[in-house]
Amino acid sequence: MWGIIATWRMAVEGITKADEMLKEGADAGDAIETAIKEVEDFPYYKSVGYGGLPNEEMEVELDAAYMDGDTLDIGAVAAIKDYANPISIARRLSHEKVNCMLVGEGAEKFAHKEGFERKNMLTDRAKIHYRNRVKEVQQQEIKPYSGHDTVGMVCLDTHGKMTAATSTSGLFMKKKGRVGDSPISGSGFYVDSKVGGASATGLGEDLMKGCISYEIVRLMKEGMHPQEACETAVNKLDEELKERRGKAGDLSLIAMNNKGEWGVATNIEGFSFAIATENEKPIVYLTKNVDGKCIHEVASQEWLDNYMKTRTAPLEEK
Repeated sequence: MWGIIATWRMAVEGITKADEMLKEGADAGDAIETAIKEVEDFPYYKSVGYGGLPNEEMEVELDAAYMDGDTLDIGAVAAIKDYANPISIARRLSHEKVNCMLVGEGAEKFAHKEGFERKNMLTDRAKIHYRNRVKEVQQQEIKPYSGHDTVGMVCLDTHGKMTAATSTSGLFMKKKGRVGDSPISGSGFYVDSKVGGASATGLGEDLMKGCISYEIVRLMKEGMHPQEACETAVNKLDEELKERRGKAGDLSLIAMNNKGEWGVATNIEGFSFAIATENEKPIVYLTKNVDGKCIHEVASQEWLDNYMKTRTAPLEEK
């Protein structure tokens, strides 16, 4: 059995490549890295990698993490600038016994020493998004914190090895140095080949309050199906945050167990995810939460066409 599941429609091209690799017996680490790099390299996805939206100082600071479910090795980078494919740097760090999570200048020095590609990750398109947002905020007091779609994945290969990985540019117009849940073990991701894995997207500050990826893996370990585990964890954290704080930010989780069964839960409208398994060709689903139960529907061709059309449409400065 093999499988890979990922947050958002933007991951489908990447998981399609990974699916081909897994079919041929590839390692779950190689497959998930390939899939995430595909998202990082596509300039029109403005919340991950090249073309990612900048912080309030118009710098692109990237976060990424990788976890091996066999060894529990973890590697992560946070607030790294001017390097392509932070997922590859995170995976390289997972081989270190210590110093496996590096931030800012330290992460950049490591990447340079290890020969990773230096690249200006700020695109002209992202600059236009930034300048337009500055004007919107001045004119209408729009909250700048939007458009934070992390790509997160969980992968199972034919040898039973599982991996999890994340990559993001974080919140648009975030404070310099801000780090969300994505590179934080147990919050943005967690995987154990004996059980399964989970990954998160949404408002990192709230996702971290529930260590929610670890919680989902824990629930699966107790015998829950991934779908039940995701719904239980998301609904519980959503309720807890509303009870204690009056509101809950966006919480969306994907999971897969070591049998290739999967689950997805969200507290928002319009969450999309992509899945490919031995029994299911690469496909995009839309999910919605109805009274605590999440209903998944295959995305229509019209929805898929519109998705790409809106993301690749020419941009003009307002």
